[in-house]
Amino acid sequence: MPTTRTALAAVFAGALLSVSTAACSEAESQPEAAEQLDAAEFASSVTTPALTGHLEELERIAAENDGNRAAGTSGYDASVDYVAEQLRGAGFDVETPEFSFTDFTVAAESLRAPSGDVPVVALSYSPSTGPDGITGRLVAAPDDETPGCEATDYDGLDVAGAVVLVTRGVCPFADKQSIAAERGAAAVIVANNAPEPLTGGTLGDPAAARIPTGGIGQAEGAALAAAVGEVTLVLDTTTEERTSRNVIAQTATGSTEDVVMVGAHLDSVPDGPGINDNGTGVAAVLESAKQLGAEPGVTNAVRFAFWGAEELGLVGSDEYVAALSEEELADIALYLNFDMLGSENAGYLTYDGDDSDAQGEGPGPAGSDAIERTFVRYLSEQGIEAAGTDFDGRSDYGAFIAKGIPSGGVFSGADDVKTPEQAAMWGGEADVPYDRNYHTPGDTLAALDTEALGVNGSAVAYGVAAYALSVEGPDGVPSGEARTQARDGGE
Repeated sequence: MPTTRTALAAVFAGALLSVSTAACSEAESQPEAAEQLDAAEFASSVTTPALTGHLEELERIAAENDGNRAAGTSGYDASVDYVAEQLRGAGFDVETPEFSFTDFTVAAESLRAPSGDVPVVALSYSPSTGPDGITGRLVAAPDDETPGCEATDYDGLDVAGAVVLVTRGVCPFADKQSIAAERGAAAVIVANNAPEPLTGGTLGDPAAARIPTGGIGQAEGAALAAAVGEVTLVLDTTTEERTSRNVIAQTATGSTEDVVMVGAHLDSVPDGPGINDNGTGVAAVLESAKQLGAEPGVTNAVRFAFWGAEELGLVGSDEYVAALSEEELADIALYLNFDMLGSENAGYLTYDGDDSDAQGEGPGPAGSDAIERTFVRYLSEQGIEAAGTDFDGRSDYGAFIAKGIPSGGVFSGADDVKTPEQAAMWGGEADVPYDRNYHTPGDTLAALDTEALGVNGSAVAYGVAAYALSVEGPDGVPSGEARTQARDGGE
């Protein structure tokens, strides 16, 4: 049976008795004050009206700034100012450290073939064809076991000055375009090896980008391969170095040797206001910070982070973690990540810390299983059976788990499809995505499942309070020497 709220509060209260003398010396009154904070009661302090209030402000900011809050834009800067102002109003000292990122934008993308226009998408960091594009002979690479992955694939083919068509698979896109470039090709078109369009492709690193490269769907690739003649490819792109900011605030109370870090990405994609992705995570973390306050009665310090340029490759969180010393990394007890909490066809998902689903990337670092149990228990107490979701590297926990820091959180789903079994558990529509508005202009407040937002927002607050009270006990994470051994790979 799930532990009751009362029993769980008792576990945390009992765990407080074993807080180290060093931690207590940082704030002598903390043990007595910490007993005044109850995780279940704190969860109820983060309400749906408060969350939607923050989302209304983020949507207003997007509307006043070209419809988005993407990194490097005025909409993102206004989002930073809003979050920082809210935190300062709650008494926090706030930092907004800058970092550099590579901004890739597309002004135009088109492909004209003898048979007509073909939908094409520029791969991230593709060099530009210029607005007038490149016109050249279309040459199809053999669709063999290593399509376009070896220079010998072009033996007997004249690809000098040509637009090369190659099938996706086996090697990275960057390798395909580099090999074609070595043989003198002017541009590359990659056809998907699955029925859907090829979207989200990247050359990985601007330094690896040599010739314009775009992606098309599988059926379009087959039709194009059968065509004879010239094509005109337009990929009018810009790649430039820019700066953005994270927002960081930490409680003035609690042990700084067992920091509970809580994060959500603040930027949207350029195509929409980003209210579910990830205004919802921002709202829940921000409201938790406001309700907790800058000087709460807690055992462990809580550090709140709002990440920039997540949509460009997790840049803000990566840069933050990379800049930490070994000692600073060791002081972070755990990381809680919240990215999309109100999907319109919502799931109730927790990061699969113990890999009990046996899918994808495997378990998180030691302690991630306990974080999963904490959120599963909380949702169970609300009458909700949670399901697992893989640590698939698509959000800001990536840099933390790479350093051995246990991580977890709740998630309402993105572009994956809700199964019939999940629809039976949670309601909603089976065989369609959790969020049909993902990365689109339709990602607005009106499209949210506010019931899911309220449940998940309270879960965020619960997790914050639970670990602010104690990182020990059966659902705790490694501390002290056990933490050192776990992160060093010891038993």
